[in-house]
This record gives sequence, structure tokens and C-alpha cells, in this order.
Amino acid sequence: MSPELAITLTILLPAAATLLLALLDKQPNLREAVSLLTAGALFVIVLGLLQTVLDGTQPTAHWFDVLPGLSLAFEIEPLGMLFGVVAAGLWIVTALYSIGYMRGNDETNQTRFYICFAIAISAAMGIAFAANMFTLFIFYEVLTLSTYPLVAHKETDVARKGARTYLGILITTSIGFQLVAIVWTWVVAGTLDFEQGGILADKIDPTLLPFLLALYAFGIGKAALMPFHRWLPAAMVAPTPVSALLHAVAVVKAGVFTMLKVGVYIFGIDLLATTGAADWLMWLAAFSILAASIVAMTKDNLKARLAYSTISQLSYITLGMALATSLGVMGGAMHIAMHAMGKITLFMCAGAIYVATHKTEISDMDGLGRVMPFTYGAFFIGALSIIGLPPLGGAWSKWYLMLGAADAGQIIMMGVFMASSLLNIAYLLPVVARGFFMGSQIQGAYSLGATAAPSKGIKEAPLWCVVPPCLTAIGCLLLFFYAGDIYTLIEPVAFPEGTAQP
Repeated sequence: MSPELAITLTILLPAAATLLLALLDKQPNLREAVSLLTAGALFVIVLGLLQTVLDGTQPTAHWFDVLPGLSLAFEIEPLGMLFGVVAAGLWIVTALYSIGYMRGNDETNQTRFYICFAIAISAAMGIAFAANMFTLFIFYEVLTLSTYPLVAHKETDVARKGARTYLGILITTSIGFQLVAIVWTWVVAGTLDFEQGGILADKIDPTLLPFLLALYAFGIGKAALMPFHRWLPAAMVAPTPVSALLHAVAVVKAGVFTMLKVGVYIFGIDLLATTGAADWLMWLAAFSILAASIVAMTKDNLKARLAYSTISQLSYITLGMALATSLGVMGGAMHIAMHAMGKITLFMCAGAIYVATHKTEISDMDGLGRVMPFTYGAFFIGALSIIGLPPLGGAWSKWYLMLGAADAGQIIMMGVFMASSLLNIAYLLPVVARGFFMGSQIQGAYSLGATAAPSKGIKEAPLWCVVPPCLTAIGCLLLFFYAGDIYTLIEPVAFPEGTAQP
């Protein structure tokens, strides 16, 4: 298979699967088999492209020209490859988890759910492999529109309100800010292609750079930078597999991935460093990191707490870019993978608890850890990775972000990263502690609906809800030992030829 065909398949295969999913509406076993097989096939294709990129080639695919010099085209560079592997790989575990969650929770409109999910993955692949800002923007909007029905899935008044907030903020920011930034870039640079070193040097008055960067930063609403973050907690009304899609597989990762692409390939790290155009963004990201962590500590609803945690963690990546150093870019890129693996584990555990007990408030979960040890064990591992403790993957991304701050001479930003990790401990570990060490096992068993509480033994959610978070928890561990492979992949972006390495 040629690389050009493989790129096209990564986008069209999930989209084409929606036809089969629709035809198999009345045959759930076959419908879910199609979803799993498509996810597996996509991952195999993406792994084939990964080897090509690791060999030093950047595969391309050109669909068609919209205007002279403006085309719908794709080129896989290392950052896009990383995002593509994360999205395709986590789609498999999310598809597995969706079977257990949607059936265990007796959700309606399951075929619509699987169709919209597949379209969202197709859009994520288009974003990952976009060769220019125009292509990325098209798929960015497709991703927003395809996930709106997922957020509104329950069709309650609360779900519809949350979905309106989700759609309203993301569409308003992308049209009102990001599109303006794209047009401005096109006018001054004459191109929207992603190029190593950026396309704006000597093309725009340096005093205008912070304003252009602000249009991008606030226009990329999926990065959930404050004050345009409210869509993320509002979307928590969606089923948990959708939360996994939003927080780990596609949506927010598309946002921070776009933020990195803009910093590296539109502005260029050297231009940001020499002009100081991203200094204000650095401080805003730092504020978002700390403020969202503090708000997370006040939330008793588990998914809301995790949502504010995501807002905080996303700003790590934005801050990594705004530091305008090679190490900051490396740390930000690594955090895309590390946070995705950790956070999808936490959300799937929250969903397993909900399927088993229909409980959403942390204060109602005392003692559950002793009845659901696999779920709570996976949550514990995911939490440690988010905190950044070894031997879990999150340790490496925070390590490089700290090095990036030190390299930029930003001692206060180093303090922000350290303070944030302490806040992570304060809002994540009490969930585990209450589950294992507070309340009684009998109380936990009654929470699971047992008519006669067992004095010993375990009672987990259905198997399909427990195995996926256990797998991603193992993934958090593996990422610690294989972080060097991510470093090797991102190295040409963070340390282009001629750049000194640490």
C-alpha cells in the first residue's frame, strides 16, 4: 500500500464504516464487531505510516486545490504522527469500553452513538495529518459538529443545554478568532502550509505577533484555555465513552495539538523566543493550570473534578509551546500522549463506577474501592501518572516541561509546575483513599445494588467496563519505559538540524 493511499484510508475508513454501522442498527453484535474491526484496521494502517515517519520520510497526499496555493492536502510530520497514533490506539480501547458501558447502562440510540464516534475519529485523523492550516481547520469543524450529538446523547434538558454550550463556545471561538487568524496569516505570508521554522518571519510587524497569536490561542477553543473553557465541564453530561473521546482520544488533544502546530510551524519557536510574542500566553496558561486545579478540588462530582483536571493539564501543553524552547516543545508533545493515557483511565473508571452503582458524587463512594479493587487500582495508577510520579509515563512529560522552563530561565513557571503536581495529589488521591480506607465494605456492596451485602469478595462492573481501564493503566506504566521512542519521534521537530540538544 502506498503512503498516499494509507493516509487517505485513515480518514475514509472510519467514515465509510458509518454506512455499515447504520445498516446493522438491529444487529448490535455485528454493529459492535464492525466498530472494533474498523478501529483495529485503522491502528494497523497508522502503525505502517509510523514506521515510514521513523525512517525519516514525511508521507504526503494531495486531494484537490480549492484556490491557487490553497489545497486540501496531508503531510505526516512527527507531531501529527504522535497524535494519530494516540487517537487510533485509544479508539480501540474506547470501542471495547463502549460496548460494556452502553449495554450495561442500557443507553438508547446506540447506533447513532457509534456512527458519530466513527466520524469524530475520521476528523481527528484529518487534523493529525493536515499539511496546512486550511485543511486542519476544515476537519477541526467536522470534529466539533460530529461530537455535538454525542454530548446531547441522553436527550434530557440538561444534556441539550450542555451540548448547546459545547457547540456555542467551540463554533464561536473558531469562527470569530481562529478563522480570522488563518485569513490574516494567508494575507501576510501567502501560504498556510506547515513549515519547519514557521512561515511568519520577516512577513509581519513583530509588534502585531502577540495579537495574531491571541487570535489563534483563543480561537483554538478545544485547548480549553481560560476563559474559553466552560464547554468542557458542560459536556460532562455525555456518556462516559464520550468523555473519554473528549478528554483523551480526540477533542481536547486536537486542540492542544493545533496549539503546538501553530507555535512550531506557523510562528516558529525561534520567532516566538526572539520577539517575546508568547510571553502573555505563558502567564495565562500558568493561571489556567493553577486556577483549574483549585476549582477541581472543590468538585464533589467525579466527572466534574476530572474535567477541571483536564483544563489544567491541557494548559501544560500550551505553556510548553509558549516557553518557546526545544525542551518545552518536547515536553508539550510528550504530554499529549501521557495525559491521554492517564486521563482515559480515570474517565473509564468513573464510568465503571457509574454503571455498577449509578453514583456520581465522590462523597457517596466511600468503601467502593474494597468492592471494586480492579477499577480503583486502575484509577490509582492513572492518577499517579497524571500527578507525574515514576514509574509512570506522566513523569517524563513533566520532567521535560520543567527542563523547558529552566532552559527559558522561567523559575516561576517551574514553581507553577511543581505547585500543580501538589494540587493534582490533593484532588485525585482522596478519591482513592475514600474508596479503600473510608466507609465499610458492606456499605460499598449495598451501593452496588446487592440485596444481601457480602462480607467478602468483589463485585465489579461488567467485564467490558473493567478490562479497558486496566489495559490503559498498564499503558501508563509502559509509557514510562518506552518514552524514549516518543523522544526519538519528536526529536526532529524539537531539535531541528543545528539546534543544540541537552
